[in-house]
Amino acid sequence: MFAVRASFGGLFQENRRLLSEDVKNLWALAQLQHFLISNLGDPFIESNYGVHSRQFEVGVLDWFACLWEVEKSDYWGYITNCGTEGNLHGIVVGREVFPDGILYASRESHYYVFKAARMYRMECVKVATLVSREIDSADFKDKLLAKKDKPAIINSDFMPKIRLAIAWKNRQYERFAILFKIDQSDLMCKMRFYIHCDGALFGLMMPFVKRALKVSFKKPIGSVSQGDLSFPNQMCREHHSFLILSTSNYLSLYDHGSRNGHAPIFLWYTHNRKGYKGFQKEVQKCLRNAHYLKGRLREAGISAMLNELSSTVVFERPSEEEFVRRWQLACEGNIAHVVVMPSVSIEKLDGFVNELIEKRSTWYRDGTVQPPCLAVDIGAENCCCALHK
Repeated sequence: MFAVRASFGGLFQENRRLLSEDVKNLWALAQLQHFLISNLGDPFIESNYGVHSRQFEVGVLDWFACLWEVEKSDYWGYITNCGTEGNLHGIVVGREVFPDGILYASRESHYYVFKAARMYRMECVKVATLVSREIDSADFKDKLLAKKDKPAIINSDFMPKIRLAIAWKNRQYERFAILFKIDQSDLMCKMRFYIHCDGALFGLMMPFVKRALKVSFKKPIGSVSQGDLSFPNQMCREHHSFLILSTSNYLSLYDHGSRNGHAPIFLWYTHNRKGYKGFQKEVQKCLRNAHYLKGRLREAGISAMLNELSSTVVFERPSEEEFVRRWQLACEGNIAHVVVMPSVSIEKLDGFVNELIEKRSTWYRDGTVQPPCLAVDIGAENCCCALHK
């Protein structure tokens, strides 16, 4: 048993070193690991089970309610296990609001959105995107008009699957605003719709970016899911929550399953330790470092793209799988990406780029193999292949 613990401990330490993972100084809460904490049922209704952290869960939700501009009395939510769970919940709420609704999603949406459509037996329409991975509003409007007799359940991405770099962006919300002129548009006045916002990682970052439009419940959205690894949660309008909650008499609560009771404490502790100003500082650092990484890659003649207000750099996929595994890169086709997080320092980025440059000098040394053209993936202006550089 000791050997197994030591082996896995060493592996985790090495992988964390390469990722520069931030453990958020949670050692102060280590004594709570002695307890099996479980949050049963509705976070807002106390059950008969006493070892819970409901007050911390509600505190975290109130923190996000402030970010997303919704009154405490007007929302319902809970801390999820992951972003996928939050989005599955948001989509099913939309389906319960409009049982005959059609799910619309960007073709760059994460695969679980289309899996959800199959699970819930929903008709799903994929909407085309631009090179920047923003939704193509013209195609979106055409597809809405083609089925305007049916309600629209719209999944809006802040960050699509791998090509990333914020499919949402500022302009996308503006384009939705044009389509959803509730008081003026004949189309949308007659059309019933429900919007679920897939926050992914950037859902937590957007409120701290000055030039980004706010994701707000003052706008006609039905639910928001925050889905990065550290702050997963789901929030919807309070009057929609009763569509999916059932009553469990023996626990004296609305049955919403059992959830990890440690996670809300960790999140509450992190929120209070950093505060809004601390998060804003970290977000600005991520954006600066992402621009630095893109600049270094382009200076080295490596195709790279960084969308406005994004911390995700999309670039040429390394041709050596050992390098991909070592740096734990997510890849698709000819592209890979790096998500610049607060714990990723300039030194770490320099180490990554320097090693990539050194490896590329051997991969393409004799000229028989050339770096791939990424014009289709990231635009000709971002491609450094022989044709476009």
